[in-house]
Amino acid sequence: MLPTVKAKLLEGKRGLIVGIANDQSIAWGCARAFRALGAELAVTYLNDKAKPHVEPLAKELEAPIVMPLDVSAPGQLEAVFERIEAEWGEIDFVVHSIAFSPKDTLQGRVVDVPRDGFLMTMDISCWSFIRMAHLAEPLMKRGGTLFTMSYYGSQMVVKNYNIMGVAKAALESAVRYLAAELGPKGIRVHAISPGPLATRAASGIPEFDELLHKAQETAPARSLVSIDDVGMATAFLAHDAARLITGETLYIDGGYHIID
Repeated sequence: MLPTVKAKLLEGKRGLIVGIANDQSIAWGCARAFRALGAELAVTYLNDKAKPHVEPLAKELEAPIVMPLDVSAPGQLEAVFERIEAEWGEIDFVVHSIAFSPKDTLQGRVVDVPRDGFLMTMDISCWSFIRMAHLAEPLMKRGGTLFTMSYYGSQMVVKNYNIMGVAKAALESAVRYLAAELGPKGIRVHAISPGPLATRAASGIPEFDELLHKAQETAPARSLVSIDDVGMATAFLAHDAARLITGETLYIDGGYHIID
């Protein structure tokens, strides 16, 4: 549940949220938080199958721009930014909350990963964020913030996380390089690393329930993180008060990542 917010700290800001699949998505938690703080949002849905699940949420957000986006489909990502440029002229933030790996690639050993599965994993989970940064840069005329979602498995070997850990490590490295390159233009870049969350995307990881239990038992806060926790922390970093924070991987996990 979102905390009661009286101050519209992001009023006047506009941004794109990519990755809402349903009301359990991390992207939905981010969208709710940004909207509660006064931001105007553009949102995307993956395909026609996802559209009925996302449209009611977009309506709740009063999003004026709702578009399909499959980053593996040529031209779709460019079309989203062209629409934003046409309607808004500029943008203040982007939230990239998508990742994918074919089942046979994700559930196998890293040493056995097939080339096509590796390339698809990296393309959707990492390169798509770099491409979004490229398209957002000319629209961030007054600076802005780019966010992507990562996980602790980028830094440590997490059972069953497998090739996605490799992709997230690449993603976090990309965040640092993008932050260095875009910083002179006032554009900040962050990876947000939540603790284990019961989302549809996480359901593809074997024995994920066991991971959730371990996180709750082990984290200093003795609590699992919620999508709203992630959303509010992310939204704070989009505020001008965070203008000198960039290139970070921010853990929102109740301290789980500090425990051996």
